[in-house]
Amino acid sequence: MGRHAVQRLLMAIPVLFGVVLVGFLLMQVVPTDPALVRAGPTATPDVIEALRRDLGLDRPLYEQFGIYMWRLLHGDLGVSIINNVPVLQELGNTVGPTLELMFASLIWSIPTGIALGTIGAYWRGKLVDRLITAFAVAGGSIPVFFLGLVLIWYVGFKMQLLPFTGRAGPLWTEEGVKAIILPALTLGGVFIGPVARMTRTAVLDVLGVEHVRTARAKGLGEFRVVTRHALRNALIPVVTLVGLQIGFLLGGAVVTETVFSWPGVGRLAVGAILSADFPMAQGTIIVLSLGFIIINLVVDVLYAALDPRMRT
Repeated sequence: MGRHAVQRLLMAIPVLFGVVLVGFLLMQVVPTDPALVRAGPTATPDVIEALRRDLGLDRPLYEQFGIYMWRLLHGDLGVSIINNVPVLQELGNTVGPTLELMFASLIWSIPTGIALGTIGAYWRGKLVDRLITAFAVAGGSIPVFFLGLVLIWYVGFKMQLLPFTGRAGPLWTEEGVKAIILPALTLGGVFIGPVARMTRTAVLDVLGVEHVRTARAKGLGEFRVVTRHALRNALIPVVTLVGLQIGFLLGGAVVTETVFSWPGVGRLAVGAILSADFPMAQGTIIVLSLGFIIINLVVDVLYAALDPRMRT
C-alpha cells in the first residue's frame, strides 16, 4: 500500500507542474497590465515602465516562468499587487476557513448519502426508494448558488435563525458552529444526490452475489448482512465517486464562499481575479489544484485499504 501511494505521489508531480504552467500562461493572456494595476490609473508612463522592470515583465516569457518556478521551489508565491502583502500569508489566513467548510460539509453529507442509497437499494421499487431517488436527482440538479440563496432568504433573513454572512469564529466555538451551518448545508446539499445514487447502484449489484446469500442462509440479521457484507463490498465505486465529487466540491466552495462571504481560498481567488491581482490568483490556483491532487491521492490509498487485490 505504501508503494502504491508513493507511485501515485510521483505521478502527481508532472500534473502539478502542468497546472502551474497553465496558470502562469493564463495570466499572461489577460488583457491587463500588472504594472498599471499596481501603479494606478493616474501613473505616468515612466512610472509604469519602471514598475514593469521591477516586476520583471520586460523579460522574455520563458525567463519570467523560470524565475517564477525558482521562487515557487523556495516557497515564494510572490506579493499581492493590490495590498502589497505576501501571497503565502494571505493563503495561510484563508486555507483554514476553507478546510473547516469542507469538513463541515462532508461530515454530514457523505453518511447521509450512503445511508439513503443503502435504504433505497434494500427497499428497491418501494415508495421509499422512489422518494429517495427523486430527492437524489433533485439534489444533484440544484445549483449551489441557488440553494445558498434560498437558505439565506428563508432561514437567515426571514426566520433569522442562523447567521449567513462571514465567519464568526473557529469551528470549535459556538459562534463558529452557527456561522458555518448554512454554508455547510449548501455545499453538502448538492453532494448527497450523487453519493446516494451511486451507493444504491453499488449495493444493488452486491445484494445478489453469492456471499451475501450465504450470509443470509447462515441466519445473520438483515442489518448485519446489508452493512457488513453488502455495503462494505459496495464501497469501492462509492469511494471513487466521493473522491471525484470532493475534487469538484472545491469549485462549489468557491461559489459558496462568495455567496456567504466566507473568508476562504475560493473567495480570495474570485477577488484576486476580479481585481487583476495576478500573483494572488496564481497562488490560489496552485493551492486549489494541490488540494485536488491530495484528495485523489487519499482516494487511491483508500482503494488499497478497501480492496486487498491492490495491496500486492
